[in-house]
Amino acid sequence: MKSNEETFSIPNQPARFARAKEENNRRYLDICSVYDPSYLKGKRVAVTGANRGIGFALANELKHQGARVIGICRSSSPGLEKLELEEVVLDIDVTDDDMAPKLISSIKGGPIDILINNAGYFYEPVEKIDSLNFKEELKMIDICALGPLRVTAALYNGGLLLPEKSKIAVITSQGGSIGWRFVQNPEGGDYGHHMSKAAANMMAVLLSQEFKSKSIPVGILHPGFNKSDMTAKYADIWEIEGAVDPMVGAKRILHEISLLDMTRSGKFINCEDGLEIPW
Repeated sequence: MKSNEETFSIPNQPARFARAKEENNRRYLDICSVYDPSYLKGKRVAVTGANRGIGFALANELKHQGARVIGICRSSSPGLEKLELEEVVLDIDVTDDDMAPKLISSIKGGPIDILINNAGYFYEPVEKIDSLNFKEELKMIDICALGPLRVTAALYNGGLLLPEKSKIAVITSQGGSIGWRFVQNPEGGDYGHHMSKAAANMMAVLLSQEFKSKSIPVGILHPGFNKSDMTAKYADIWEIEGAVDPMVGAKRILHEISLLDMTRSGKFINCEDGLEIPW
């Protein structure tokens, strides 16, 4: 039986990165040493939020590896247009309860092998008790927790996610671990962000339970600390905490998706080290 140290990642990000360097952990420090993208060739992979950040990096890597990519976004971007993906579905707002018919009718190439629910939102100002923004908190919960549920429901009920064939990945965050708040947020704060990710984790676990009988695994993935617009307010700690380029982050995510099966469904995985994160 594995010990907790072998099963679970650790909450202290600088210590986690320092330990990886001390141990020369190639899985952590050089994802290409373990990442085998050959499973992606010819797969139909849908990515929400594919127009920027980690979503764009995922779409780029998937296209490079021969996947048939469906980008799902509210709007396009110059980078996304240059990728020339097999399908791009625009004007999809994951907060829209009525977007399902448009999403289903816009996807022309048939069932989806892998759905990556990536679209997210991070309110930039730091929230404290005297600077709360309830509208922004609800917006984060709506996009990050209800958004992937709306998209998944639309695609499954529309016949585009198939039992015993499809996989679902939910890109969430270590910020959704309640247990880790005692280490990572010793003074509290950032209420909306953490509540939205905890809600996303709960949604994904329930989804994994419902889809057990359909043999559709659901991965709950912390992508790691990536240098993106969404984390720009933490740029001063990028280096000490081991933040990586989104292209590296994309490979970490896709490596974990390659391992995703029913035995790992519903587990909360840190894509940096491949270990579980406690709830």
